[in-house]
Amino acid sequence: MFTRRLQGKRFLVACLHTSRRVQNSRKVIEKFKLADIGEGITECEIIKWNVKPQAVIQAFDPLCEVQSDKASVEITSPFDGVVTELLVQEGQVAKVGSNLCLIEVVKEAAIGISPNVAEPVNTSSNPDTNSLPTIESEQEPGSSKEFASAPRRKHPMDPTFTPDTKSNSPIYATPSVRHIARQRGVDLSQLAPGSGKDGRIERRDIDDYLAGAATTGAPLALQDDQDVVVELGRTRHSMWKAMEKSLHIPHFGYSTTLDLTTLHGLLPSLNANIPPHFLPPSVIPTLPLAVSPSSVYPPSPPPEIPPSGQYTRLTYLPFLLKTLAKSMLEWPLFRASITTTDPSSKPTLTIRPHSDISVALSTPNGLYTPTIQSADSHSMYALSSQLKYLSHLGRQIPCGLTPKEMPKRGGTLTVSNVGAIGAGDFAAPVLVSGGGVAIVALGRAKWVWDVDRGDGSGERRLKLGVSWSADHRVIEGAELAAFVECWRGYVENPARLIADSV
Repeated sequence: MFTRRLQGKRFLVACLHTSRRVQNSRKVIEKFKLADIGEGITECEIIKWNVKPQAVIQAFDPLCEVQSDKASVEITSPFDGVVTELLVQEGQVAKVGSNLCLIEVVKEAAIGISPNVAEPVNTSSNPDTNSLPTIESEQEPGSSKEFASAPRRKHPMDPTFTPDTKSNSPIYATPSVRHIARQRGVDLSQLAPGSGKDGRIERRDIDDYLAGAATTGAPLALQDDQDVVVELGRTRHSMWKAMEKSLHIPHFGYSTTLDLTTLHGLLPSLNANIPPHFLPPSVIPTLPLAVSPSSVYPPSPPPEIPPSGQYTRLTYLPFLLKTLAKSMLEWPLFRASITTTDPSSKPTLTIRPHSDISVALSTPNGLYTPTIQSADSHSMYALSSQLKYLSHLGRQIPCGLTPKEMPKRGGTLTVSNVGAIGAGDFAAPVLVSGGGVAIVALGRAKWVWDVDRGDGSGERRLKLGVSWSADHRVIEGAELAAFVECWRGYVENPARLIADSV
């Protein structure tokens, strides 16, 4: 009826078309880039891919796990689509901002004019009522309906997830298990699915596999009479590059001994008075107090200490860090870091208000240097707790240290407690680029006979060998020697700390 009414109004028909807005689907290849996952991180190693080429993924599905100098992170997909290509393989290193993989994504685009468009009516002739076309709904080729029919892959942590046992299914194993498998020459695809949750391969699966191979007489990948080529891991490779850069720093060395006899006599008293919140619950005294300290007003609650930061005994190291931090307050030069904005410009020094001290930590993953920030504002008890907590994180596989413990701006001074492992007295520590202006290696404390003590007959004293290396571009030899003597004044006379705190 509407068409008949328009027959006498040809000017209206000429201006009217019967097209509609349709959604045209097109497939686009998106490049997924490695984002900046932390301050100071410039590259990461791909530990594990959770997908394979031609796998269908949804947004927020896990794509891969990456390991940086500071932590391991799981990266999820920002797109719904199909993974067409993996550009970086497992074990390779990718720069921040580089492409990790290609994902085919279906995008919708609104098209104003359909291919079936009504032609304008010729106003010079009588129109035919059957000349007006009709619009039919058609499915555009390559529309999203084709992709929408693809089944959604469930996340491995989904309670209804059932592991796929096909050969192209992802292999679930922790980085530590993968590391052990590479060391022992075991193909994890031969062990999938594993005995762990959701088919995750555990270390016992590798041990059982090797035990079965030994029983059946099958040859193992590692032979005693053959050379084995081992690729450096991520952390050890970073250490390699840092040591190469250290060759550009002129080192000045200085060694001496510190007398810990007086401190040794104070340790029993200090250990007997460890604040309760630093103690494990099993050793906290439960005797009720005759008078409550919060009868009028409750005192401020102590800070929460994680179980991995609780302890029952102090060592010499927290005291040495505390006295070192006090000395750094008197010597601003050792609270300085070198700042260069342009290689062609003159270098400058940034003096920090507090003593930031890094601690060299040997872990199963390699060498790390977490930082205790503002060490001068912490008590010896708090420093001991932080050292224990950092040691606990470093022993995790993969390493549990995060950018919080290893900030981009590390300490201006580094302490390496090599005496905790060996019986050596002195060392030659290496100062790396960006590691501050000085480093000290602590030897093992030993009881020796000091002939300079007493009336000439000597005395038995507890001595600690310390070895320093300083950046000679910034610190003069006389300045380093004078700073060490300032430190000695606190270490050998701990009563000075009492006077400073009163």
